[in-house]
Amino acid sequence: MPHVVTFYGMLEEKSFNRLKQLKLLVCDVDGVFSDGRIYLGNDGEELKAFHTRDGYGLKAVVKSGIQVAVITGRRSAIVENRMQALGVQHIIQGEEDKATALRTLSESLGITPAEVAAIGDDVPDLGMYQFADTKVAVKDAHPQVTAAANWVLTKPGGFGAVRELCDIILQAHDKLDGIHGASI
Repeated sequence: MPHVVTFYGMLEEKSFNRLKQLKLLVCDVDGVFSDGRIYLGNDGEELKAFHTRDGYGLKAVVKSGIQVAVITGRRSAIVENRMQALGVQHIIQGEEDKATALRTLSESLGITPAEVAAIGDDVPDLGMYQFADTKVAVKDAHPQVTAAANWVLTKPGGFGAVRELCDIILQAHDKLDGIHGASI
């Protein structure tokens, strides 16, 4: 089977070509943008760590004209603030039925499964895979998720996995060198 060379190694040409049709990137949050851990303080405050490289990659994908959504089962002001700062157009929180959420969003945007890529790390994310033709797993994803994915990234969640996917998307759209800006 033919392959394409990316910064992160070889990728099957079939998977790479799917990205050329991409109009919507949908992401889980915990375990994808973060390492999946939630830090809780004595006063009830919640903290998450986000990688600036992931932020830069996501901003570049948004600037390239691809719509981005996050669908997460939890609600968090931290996620709302972070995603707004990155220019994410569709922020869906507190949604346990990710299949229905993605289907509804895609249909409202007039986007087909062939034009959707979903990135996840755990079993609840399999719902997104039901609608997205391009199914991507972070390196440290649950075994059921890696088995269902079209490909598994070389980076774990919270440590550049989103950036890896964004770079490959930009490469597929011939825009890898055309996006500039600050990481946040």
